[in-house]
Amino acid sequence: MDDTVTREDDTVTRDRRHVWHPFTDMAAWLDDEPLVVTAAEGCWLVDDRGRRYLDGNASLWVNIHGHRRRELDDAVRAQLDRVAHTTFLGLTNPPAAELAARLVALAPPGLERVFFSESGASAVEVALKMAYASHLLRGEGHRSLFVSMTGAYHGDTVGSVSVGAIDGFADVYRPLLFPTVHFAQPYCYRCPLGQREDRCDLACAETLDAVLQRDGDRVAAVVVEPLVQGAAGIITAPDGHLRRVADIARRHGVLLIADEVATGFGRTGTMFACEAEGVSPDLMAVGKGLTGGYLPMSATLTSTAIFDAFREAGRTFFHGHSYSGNPLTAAVALANLDLFDSDATLDRGRALADVLAAELARLVALPHVGDVRRRGLMCGVELVADRATRAPFPPEQRVGAQVCRHARDRGVVLRPLGDTVVVMPALAMAPDDLRLLIDVLCASITEVTGA
Repeated sequence: MDDTVTREDDTVTRDRRHVWHPFTDMAAWLDDEPLVVTAAEGCWLVDDRGRRYLDGNASLWVNIHGHRRRELDDAVRAQLDRVAHTTFLGLTNPPAAELAARLVALAPPGLERVFFSESGASAVEVALKMAYASHLLRGEGHRSLFVSMTGAYHGDTVGSVSVGAIDGFADVYRPLLFPTVHFAQPYCYRCPLGQREDRCDLACAETLDAVLQRDGDRVAAVVVEPLVQGAAGIITAPDGHLRRVADIARRHGVLLIADEVATGFGRTGTMFACEAEGVSPDLMAVGKGLTGGYLPMSATLTSTAIFDAFREAGRTFFHGHSYSGNPLTAAVALANLDLFDSDATLDRGRALADVLAAELARLVALPHVGDVRRRGLMCGVELVADRATRAPFPPEQRVGAQVCRHARDRGVVLRPLGDTVVVMPALAMAPDDLRLLIDVLCASITEVTGA
């Protein structure tokens, strides 16, 4: 018997018996034929039978320069010849210290300190705890309320779920969550305020002003996903929205936390989304693309003012992770940032975004495509049962999942958010590969919807 087939059978058997996959309907998973990825090159994945698949969601929005990029591989190997890990509690190491300095140099002005974690959710959790504790240490312990947008997703730890606002992610955990307040999201296709985008004057952002007029003296921070709400379905904010939100928070003397886990490292066209509207948050969470999609690492950047609240003797920030500041992840993160310079990655990403914009025009003509939202290389294609009324498909039909399964059968890996299909190519994807991706998406939507 062929060894490849034997290994594949073993993987599937062990997976079905023992593995619990994240954000996965395990009943459906156990009835399905799994895709077993054994290798990758560039923007292509290879399964155990040698079949190739275009990585259409950048391995859950993390990959930037492609898989098996030599410079990133070499950075990991070189660090392995020195040390793989030592604690960051009371010690330091050269890659992590250098990475902190590089991040500060790239970040919006005013962010001067870096706290390392391993996931985006953890980075947000750190920001929440820093914001509250800094108020407490200044004698403002009553500032314990957080404000976020409806439709927000900030991670899956208890704190980050608390500031999220997607019922499906939070409902079962309600008794564990702390109370938060929300203001209107900028969902122009289904405006929560019933406004028209061309005449609304950012009314959704102004709902934050009403919240802070009522509760501002109790608020620790406002938390936002700048420019794009990811898990809500790639909801793209109109120009000026982020700036308006930041100005309202400042006017009320409230801290601003920018969750750049998904939007950072070139996804929206600038290194960080906040740059597009000249916003400098008080705290910023980054992750996903920080290591180019190689190893788990995140960071929380914060202002000197927040750091200074902890500088007096005995004022420790009681939070930490065993692998904080891991030298391997820091080394590959540095190599990732080097590639941004040597490859002109931001310019390349912007050029690819122009290709994506042109190709998406083909989707608009399909009768069950209700809305196509894009900012840079973050794109969501919302499918609807009736285009005229914008009526959604019944959830039990799982139309988005069906489209992505048909795309996989055609050699493209995509993942839906409900009935919004996410298109999230690596910044290094070849334009012809991106055109192929949209070809397959068009064909898959047409087949599933019968259009």
